[in-house]
Amino acid sequence: MKKVVLAALLAGFAMPAFAEEDKATAEQIAKIDEVLAAMSCEVDSDNIELEDDGSFDLDDVICADGQYDVKLNADFTEKERRKE
Repeated sequence: MKKVVLAALLAGFAMPAFAEEDKATAEQIAKIDEVLAAMSCEVDSDNIELEDDGSFDLDDVICADGQYDVKLNADFTEKERRKE
């Protein structure tokens, strides 16, 4: 029983670390905001997901001509844009 409780406690401490792995850093968010501003677009930072390959998946990007899902490469260049 003690092993089960210990395992559950350890798993609980590890979960926040895993949850933050797919979040962009403040510096990355600032660069994304800069890139999007040049495109006349903006996104809520909660809608930015860091992919395993270092690219970014941006959901619900609001642009002058509508709403999009946008993917940026790791170097912050546009990889894909899909109108919603």
